[in-house]
Amino acid sequence: MALMDLIDEAFAPAATSIKSGSIPGAVLGLVTASGGRALRWAGAAQIEPERENVSRETWFDLASLTKVIFTTTRILQLVEEGRIALDDPLVTIIPDLRQYDMNAAERRLTFRQCLAHQTHLPAVEPLYTYGQDPDTLRAFILQRVWQPGPPVYSDINYMLLGIAIERITGKALIDQPLPERFSFRPDPKLCAATERDTWRGRVVRGEVHDENAFALGGASGHAGLFGTIDGVLDFARSLLDGTGLSPDSIKAIRTRESEKRTVGWEGFYPGWHGGDACSPDTIGHTGFTGTGLWIDFDRGLAWSLLTNRVHPSRHKDSGILPLRRATGEQVIALFDRLA
Repeated sequence: MALMDLIDEAFAPAATSIKSGSIPGAVLGLVTASGGRALRWAGAAQIEPERENVSRETWFDLASLTKVIFTTTRILQLVEEGRIALDDPLVTIIPDLRQYDMNAAERRLTFRQCLAHQTHLPAVEPLYTYGQDPDTLRAFILQRVWQPGPPVYSDINYMLLGIAIERITGKALIDQPLPERFSFRPDPKLCAATERDTWRGRVVRGEVHDENAFALGGASGHAGLFGTIDGVLDFARSLLDGTGLSPDSIKAIRTRESEKRTVGWEGFYPGWHGGDACSPDTIGHTGFTGTGLWIDFDRGLAWSLLTNRVHPSRHKDSGILPLRRATGEQVIALFDRLA
């Protein structure tokens, strides 16, 4: 039995969700360290204003998968190049961070702390309500007196990391080089639609769903990346086979910085989004639009479920968490049977 023989059964939870109308469409992909690959897709890339079907070539707004596929990976590459160290403070690259208060807590934040969400910064702030000039919003992020709190999963951490990448490379995020099948500027006609957005007054398609990333110019450290299922699987395989990052960087993304977090990623814990069947040496991440990627290093297996669950509205119960968990548990059970 080959990997392709499992994909229909692995896709069953997503097929049920599509049939019930919980999500418009989905693509599921599996890849192994040795290069085996299987894919299955069904449903609609768009139902408003006109229906269009999902395909293998559909581009998805990856939302917070941007954090791991682009931002974390790029920061680690810059570490590998010797341009920064993980434990350097951000001010080594962004000296104007909280420049009016040399004792501000933000000036002591390190790259590692931001990558692992071990800072005092809040989860999110509706920055787009303050305006849409990207340069002014970046200045606001840098000079904002952020209210302290316990460590939480924070978009602000990754906005700061995105600004650092721009400073180091001298290029705006939206102009950064990307692997094949990823883009910050996709062709809208090839994309799955996301939300009928009351703020923008249209169904969003081919432009980032996240309002803050949109206001920051279309790309930010926390959101803005688009990709196809094959692009995501190529990336996952590069981590499984060790070609995508150095051994030290791979170790960093697999090593806990807190109970649930590694550098960039979330590590397995009972009840998490990837299901309880995967090995303890599994990392994963999800995106608000309905995307997700999980990498089980013990099994040499990764899987990605890409959906457009916010289309046409986020304000409904898409059942995305139980869908992700059921998919992960099905994938592992079937893979173990194959092994």
